[in-house]
Amino acid sequence: MVTLKVAFWICLFLVFYTYLGYGILLWILVRLKRFIKGKPQKSILPSKEDLPEVTLMICAYNEQDIVDIKMENTRQITYPKLHVVWVTDGSNDATNDYLAKYPDVQVIFSPERRGKTAALNHGLSEIKDELVVMTDANTMLNPTSILEIVRCFMDPQVACVAGEKRVAARHEGQAAAEGEGLYWKYESTLKRWDGELYSAMGAAGELCAIRRSLYEPMPENALLDDFVMSLRMVDKGYKIAYTSEAYAMEYGSADLAEESKRKRRIAAGGLQSIWWLRDMMNPFHHPLVAFQFISHRVLRWSITPIALFLLIPLNVALVFIKAGAIYNWTWILQILFYATAFLGYYLEKKGKKSRLLYVPYYFLFMNLNVFRGMAYLSHHKNTGAWEKAKRG
Repeated sequence: MVTLKVAFWICLFLVFYTYLGYGILLWILVRLKRFIKGKPQKSILPSKEDLPEVTLMICAYNEQDIVDIKMENTRQITYPKLHVVWVTDGSNDATNDYLAKYPDVQVIFSPERRGKTAALNHGLSEIKDELVVMTDANTMLNPTSILEIVRCFMDPQVACVAGEKRVAARHEGQAAAEGEGLYWKYESTLKRWDGELYSAMGAAGELCAIRRSLYEPMPENALLDDFVMSLRMVDKGYKIAYTSEAYAMEYGSADLAEESKRKRRIAAGGLQSIWWLRDMMNPFHHPLVAFQFISHRVLRWSITPIALFLLIPLNVALVFIKAGAIYNWTWILQILFYATAFLGYYLEKKGKKSRLLYVPYYFLFMNLNVFRGMAYLSHHKNTGAWEKAKRG
């Protein structure tokens, strides 16, 4: 009985700490730091004439339908010294033809599709500017995004800047987009606090920027190129700054089947990244980075989803052996949680909406896809290419 109880409480602690406890602890630590050192101040930008040259690099595969929309959005960016580069990896549609209408845009083309990581390696090998902002073709940036990113780079310890990802639902009641949007609001808060404590734990490819001189070419089979690229810089002693004033807006996945493709790949990439970056978990190397990396990334991509589902048989066993009333109550709460998640699933299938039920449904959906990611990684071919999820 003692072994079952210990295992149950360890699993419950892991689930609570990973999804809520770390956020609470992070909030406390950030406020303690503010109390001791004061609230961080914005860096002062140099004059317009002294601003650095910046390249906006857009990696694309068969994006003919979005080229004009993306270029219209790019023209709205107010940064005065911006060079636009498209890296088209194996595109066999009219993407390059559409880009030919923009003579001031540099196109770096590779006829063979080798995946986004190969495109990043190729593009960054030909770009000359030190500051490179990377974004996706289907994400739209706010006009002052580049200016705010450059502001972060005024700190010489900042090697990478992560912008905020915002997810919009094209249609009201679209479960995949609304669930993803709720997740990213919470994730963005954690990233902001991580960055204020020391460093954000990774940057999303929708909008991130780097110092090109610190970039190391990555293996082409990397599934989370943006994450590995940015964390390697933290491992060297630099920081990832996070700014919500530079954001990328995109539509969420068309449905949960399409969203599952993304989550499966992200989970597989997370496991791959944990192994590649395993030295960062050494508390004797950099204690604060190890704490943030394990708490924010490692647990949710590895141990915690297993702990979540182990709670079911452990709790059932404890109820059957009459271990105590507290286990009866936790079992009732588990039943209510899974029933609520199933109801959210049922309503989504019927085309009905309930934002309250999206939370347990999407939470369970994310964790189930970690196991699908494990299977994906075990059969993963030596390539960084994947099937794109359709957007809503």
